[in-house]
Amino acid sequence: MPRKSPFLIDLSADEAIELNRRAARYTLPYFEVVRAKMILMAAAGINNDAIAARLDTRREVVSQWRQRFHKERLAGLEERARPGRPRVFPPRADH
Repeated sequence: MPRKSPFLIDLSADEAIELNRRAARYTLPYFEVVRAKMILMAAAGINNDAIAARLDTRREVVSQWRQRFHKERLAGLEERARPGRPRVFPPRADH
C-alpha cells in the first residue's frame, strides 16, 4: 500500500519555471534532470512509489529529494560536498 508523504510540495511560479527548465535540458548532468522531474511530479500530487517507478529509481531516493526540497527549496537540490578524503587519480601513462 503506497504511503502518503508528509512533505507536500507547492511550487511558486519561479520554482516551477526553473524546475521545468532543468527537466527539459539535455546538457545538464543527469542527476539534476532527474531531481527536477522528481519534484515536478511530487508537486503534481504523484506519490513517491509512482515517481520511483516512472524514473526507475528507489522510493527512498525520491523521499530524500522531496524532503530536501521541502526544507531547502531549490538550494536543497544542489550537490553537496561528500565526507571523506577526495578521490585521487594517478597520472596517466601515455604510451
